[in-house]
This record gives sequence, C-alpha cells and structure tokens, in this order.
Amino acid sequence: MPVKMKSKLIIAIDGPAGAGKSTIASRLARQLGYVNIETGAMYRALALAAIQADVSFDDQVALLGLAESSHIALEAAREGNRVLLAGQDVTQRIRERDVTEAASRVSVHPQVREWMVVRQRQMGAAGGVVMEGRDIGTKVFPDAEVKIFLDAAPEVRGDRRFRQQPSPSPEKAQALVDEMRERDLRDRSRPNSPLVPAADAVVIDSTNLTVEQVLQRVDEIIAGKRQSTPA
Repeated sequence: MPVKMKSKLIIAIDGPAGAGKSTIASRLARQLGYVNIETGAMYRALALAAIQADVSFDDQVALLGLAESSHIALEAAREGNRVLLAGQDVTQRIRERDVTEAASRVSVHPQVREWMVVRQRQMGAAGGVVMEGRDIGTKVFPDAEVKIFLDAAPEVRGDRRFRQQPSPSPEKAQALVDEMRERDLRDRSRPNSPLVPAADAVVIDSTNLTVEQVLQRVDEIIAGKRQSTPA
C-alpha cells in the first residue's frame, strides 16, 4: 500500500545503469502523487543533441554551450516520463545504444555536470519529487530526506537491458553485460561526482528481487523516515 505523506519530501534514488531506478522511481512517484525527475534522461537528451549537432563528446566547452542552448523537458505521462528535445518527443530515441554510450561520455565533464546539477536542484527544490540518477543523494540533494542506492549484479542488469531490445540476440546479451561493466568503471572512477552510495543511503540489491519487492522495501524505508521525523 502507498505510504501517506504529511509533507512533501525529496526522495533520491541512485545506482548504476540497469539497476531498475527508472521503473522504481516512476512507480513510486505515481503512488505518492509526486513528480518523477529522471536525471539520466536529461544527460541522454543532451547526448542526442550532441549527435544531431555533430558536437564532440570530448569537447566540454562545446557541450556546455549546447546544454545552455538546448531545451530539454520532462513531461509526466501514464506510462512514464516523455522526454522532449526542442519540442520533439525523443523518449524512445534516447534509449538506443548510440545515445546511451554517448550519454556516458558526455556526463563525465565537470562543467556539464555542474550545469545539470543547477537545473536539477531548481526542478526539485520544492519537494514532492522522486529524483533518480547517479549522484542525487551525494551531489544534487545531499540533504534529501530519503536516499536509496539501488544496485544489482552486472549480469542481471545486462539481462534487463537485453530484454528491452527490439531484436535481442545472444551476441547482444554479452555485449550489454560488457557495456555495463565499462560504464560502471567510468561512473565509479570519474573525479567529479563518482557513482557511490551516500553515507546515509539505504542500499538495496535488486539482483534477486522483483519490482514489487523493491517497492515494498522502499515503502518501508519511507514509512520509517516519516515515523522518526516530527510532523
């Protein structure tokens, strides 16, 4: 059952690619009546803008200028967020492999991340949000009332992405697992906002859990937070 809130909280869900953050965040936001802010989609949209504008993923200055001039918006929909780039629906396009790989490269630049952090803080400052990404609990909202770090084994995360492919094949399955490991290494070793759990985050390993089981655990964490916090 949904947890009833007496006030609007900031709920941060961090974790590596394929851990199930988007699924959990969107379901949780719907049941609480909160806004789901998918920060990874913002980086993907910027990466797509770079592809379209033929901007190098290694050119931090050019990427920052592109970020400042691009109009990226998230619109809530029943099936999850719609991602708009310059008014165009790119929700499906940004899930394709070339954009995913580009987003991982674009996101390593400190100035780009700082620009994104400012935008994300503006979007979530009023509370009543479930914000998911890589550094929400450590960088974007270090004072978030609820912090979850959702993880899973690389093989499981790769399999989840494999099942989302329009034409899955055994070769793609192994390639996705290899991609997960490479992306984990980049995300966890980058000097600016590396992928690590916040000191006060609750780590949930979803390797052997269903979506419903993860949601139940998150509900319990939120309920415990509400009970320990004066109204």
